[in-house]
Amino acid sequence: MAITPYLLYEDVDGALKFLAKAFGFKKYGARMSGPDGKTNHAAMQLGDDLIMMGRPPSGYRNPKRLGQATQHLYVNVEDVDKHFERARKAGARILEAPADTAYGHRRYGAEDPEGHQW
Repeated sequence: MAITPYLLYEDVDGALKFLAKAFGFKKYGARMSGPDGKTNHAAMQLGDDLIMMGRPPSGYRNPKRLGQATQHLYVNVEDVDKHFERARKAGARILEAPADTAYGHRRYGAEDPEGHQW
């Protein structure tokens, strides 16, 4: 069984660019556009794992506009420190510097431009 996160973004095209630059995600599959030409649905891949994203109808407020996180994504990467530097240089808001945990993982925390926490 696999679980595929589906994140909502006001600007899916901006999210695609940011997630590729900051976190190394690659485009996956076809994008679907609305009548206005903006992307309504897309998917990205990191290693063997996928995320999907969509643009909901007007009235949606992303976590940044709400002023609080609505979820956290825990993504395992090969080199946490290298990944952290990439995200920092790309403009991710750093929530937590790389650190070793009591349960044996090394992790860091970052936020994308719409407030989703990674």
